Amino acid sequence: MSAVIAVAVPADLRALFFPSPVWSSLAELGELRVVADGDGGRLGEPRVLAELAGPADVLVTSWPCASLTGPVLDAAPRLRLVAHTGASVKPYVGHDAFARGVRVTQAGAAMGRAVGEQAFALTLALLHRVHRFDLALRTGVPWADAKASAPPRHELLGCPVGVVGASRTGRAYIELVRALGGVVTVADPYLSEAEAFDLGVTVAGLDTVLRTSRVVALHAPVLPETRRMIGARELALLPDEAVLVNTARAALIDADALLAELRTGRIDAAIDVYDEQPLPVDHPLRSLPNVLLTPHEAGGTVQARARGGGIVVDELARFLSGEPLRHEVTEDLLARVG
Repeated sequence: MSAVIAVAVPADLRALFFPSPVWSSLAELGELRVVADGDGGRLGEPRVLAELAGPADVLVTSWPCASLTGPVLDAAPRLRLVAHTGASVKPYVGHDAFARGVRVTQAGAAMGRAVGEQAFALTLALLHRVHRFDLALRTGVPWADAKASAPPRHELLGCPVGVVGASRTGRAYIELVRALGGVVTVADPYLSEAEAFDLGVTVAGLDTVLRTSRVVALHAPVLPETRRMIGARELALLPDEAVLVNTARAALIDADALLAELRTGRIDAAIDVYDEQPLPVDHPLRSLPNVLLTPHEAGGTVQARARGGGIVVDELARFLSGEPLRHEVTEDLLARVG
């Protein structure tokens, strides 16, 4: 009997994660149950997800999905694996699923290059004050005044760049920064000297990285020890006219402290992640000229989405053939992340 694979991914996202060749590979693994086009926007309702997952051995999820709590799991007694097309699985699975022997895997590795590239693009934009010039010209500032509206601009060549977290995205970012001549120092207690040598970076403590870098890019995971690791004291260590890039997680920074620091105009920042999402239309960050904002889309390239679907298919194939999963999230690991 072939496995039943429930695909709880709305049609628009399904087209991105599973282009034709990837979808064909998925279909070869078992009998597919796909959410109806009209129900894609209702996957956040436990009843809709339960109905789809009912006879499934494997459930493929995306971010609109409801959590797999008792009622959903009760409706899917055969469920053995959840494969998430994104990175963070904490909103979707918890103790209930693990207690019933459901295993979990995710496709976060697919986004490393995309997030690294966006962080790199934001770095260049901030260094060259592109965001300030764009705002000045769009809001009718006279030409000469627009030219004078930004702090001094800098090239990446020889620029001291601090990276907080040598994660997958951090390493992709480091590769790009070093290719253009940036001089990188990393704060990461788990990065060995040998790994640092291979990456071409120096290792230092967080305070040193903040104090000595013109650019600071955050690429750390949210763990108990990294939650709100950047507060008012840490932000004050940044040099005047430094730039801060956060494409990682909002919880790494004290949002109130960051807003207060940005309101002084002393530093510039590019932000892709927020404590409150969607970011309210009247949020004060939206009106600051020294802030460049994107709507939590750093990992959303066409290529990253297709890679994510490919990882899901590979993980399902490994699971169904009894091979070890390469991207499994255990309950112990899930408990450590924010």
